[in-house]
Amino acid sequence: MNDKNNANSATEAFEKALKDKSGKHYVLRLYVTGSTSKSVRAVRNIKKICDEHLGGRYELEVVDVYQQPGEAKREGIVATPTLVKRLPPPLKKFIGDLSDLKQVLVGLDIVPKD
Repeated sequence: MNDKNNANSATEAFEKALKDKSGKHYVLRLYVTGSTSKSVRAVRNIKKICDEHLGGRYELEVVDVYQQPGEAKREGIVATPTLVKRLPPPLKKFIGDLSDLKQVLVGLDIVPKD
């Protein structure tokens, strides 16, 4: 996928999230480096978190910095894996494999399901 298509997709997701009146739609981007064990764990962990705690209220894009280095540079990514939460505000970044569920949920302002 080229940068123009990525930009259009990101813009569409952002606009969709802004229209969500509940303010609880999440726009997330996970930066990884290939299929390293940390990258694979981070993808698995964030998908599980999203499926279990956000239902269909999220947009998740996984960006491989080896394939799209410009995306990482524009975002100021210096370590991977890094999760960027664009919406809801405020913008937040999480570095690591996202295995500390409690820390990730608190950081994303998600109240865990009982």
